[in-house]
Amino acid sequence: MNDHKICILICVFLLIAGCRGAGHNPGMETPTTGVIRIGADETSRPVIDAELTVFQNMYVDARITPLYLPENDAFNYLFQDSVQLIIVSRPLSTKEKEYFEQKKLYPREARLAEDAVALIVNPANEDSLITMKQLQMILTGELTQWGQLNPRSGLERIEVVFDNINSGTVRYAADSICRGMKLSDHLYALDSNMDVVSYVARNINALGFTGVSWINDHSDSTQLSFFKKIRVVALSKEETATPDNSYQPYQAYIFNGSYPLVRFIYAIDTEPRNGLATGFMTFLASDKGQRIILRAGLVPATMPVRLVKITQDW
Repeated sequence: MNDHKICILICVFLLIAGCRGAGHNPGMETPTTGVIRIGADETSRPVIDAELTVFQNMYVDARITPLYLPENDAFNYLFQDSVQLIIVSRPLSTKEKEYFEQKKLYPREARLAEDAVALIVNPANEDSLITMKQLQMILTGELTQWGQLNPRSGLERIEVVFDNINSGTVRYAADSICRGMKLSDHLYALDSNMDVVSYVARNINALGFTGVSWINDHSDSTQLSFFKKIRVVALSKEETATPDNSYQPYQAYIFNGSYPLVRFIYAIDTEPRNGLATGFMTFLASDKGQRIILRAGLVPATMPVRLVKITQDW
């Protein structure tokens, strides 16, 4: 084989190799291919992990790295253009939309699901019925002892624990439960929702705040079971909590409004064109993505929910 033929073969090989590599170029992004990072409130991690597994199995040339952050940090990443898609528990404010519009960006928002903030206690704690008024007084520091809720309780000081000081759950407690009243200085923040679950499982005086997807027993296809290592508090909107007017964060009670600590999950996309961030957000809102949300114990935004009568043994 002469030198001329060898040169031709080398050129052909390089051309083929270049064409094969082009499909994996991060700069050649499509709704189902590319490499990106997204931000998500750590409260949503069980759901987003499940969504990413299915999406990336369907689209093998998509590589999405999730950054699980406190909600405030997720928004900061979006403002700094470190990510172009976040999953959080509030929409953009008018001021935030104006900020992006000044940069010639026009964010898209999609409501994905109804979520719930769950209250959890140690299994040995029998005080599992609380009114919304009592909860507000606990958060503002007016109630500090378990004996103030139940004179027969032998427990001591209520240890209130959250996932992170900058999380959406803390913001929800301040805005939606306490309605602007100052939170007590004796509330504690850990690093993650799993830390809250573990802390409550070990400490009899603890009252934990966590996302409901962190405590669902996903081995139960009916979504009617919670982890046995913690006890889920039932909340009442009435002045006195009874088994008949108190509800735990089951899907049906989130859906019909009986459970009071309900919030929404949103996807916010600032991508200037239809790339992988937009493709993943579209998947989250699709039938397949919504079914994953349903299996995670949340209420999907665009699918009906099967109502099941629940009998509680208090």
